[in-house]
Amino acid sequence: MKLIVGLGNPDIKYKNTRHNVGFMVIEAYAKKNNMEFRVQKEFKGETALGRGFVLLKPLTYMNLSGESVQLVSHYYHILPKDILVISDDFNLKEDALRLREKGSAGGHNGLKSIIACLGSEEFPRLRIGLGDPGDNSINFVLGKIKGEDRAKFETLFPTTSKIIQGFIDNVSISELQNYFNSDESVS
Repeated sequence: MKLIVGLGNPDIKYKNTRHNVGFMVIEAYAKKNNMEFRVQKEFKGETALGRGFVLLKPLTYMNLSGESVQLVSHYYHILPKDILVISDDFNLKEDALRLREKGSAGGHNGLKSIIACLGSEEFPRLRIGLGDPGDNSINFVLGKIKGEDRAKFETLFPTTSKIIQGFIDNVSISELQNYFNSDESVS
């Protein structure tokens, strides 16, 4: 069993913000595969169940995402190495993708929470580049993605769906990295 987690904040005011790119990515995957999310209070999240995998949007807010991930992973007996977490990253150029097999939180509070709740950094993560936030990173990540910027992010969805599908199909992370990473850090 695999778990694919898109990070974001559940409140409607955060819909379509840069910080909710993880939600957008797994929603696009679900739509492409005719899957529907349903609220599961026992998991503190919305889930969509597929053959051999679960999609998860935690409803705990970003800083407590690990609670939801822990509940789902324990229920389905999913090991950290079988959990793919998708998040935003303003340390990467806009629209860059960085897939890693494991690692630190890199300052991302959602990843910090997951690491704390799982007691491990040994889970793959896909980071979506937001670009340079300038002097106000909070307003930047909580800002809405509109118009041309939204269209740019949506062009990533076919690629992120291929990464998710590869992960589900047990393609190694190193093979997926070689094929999909556009590892461009913000200068």
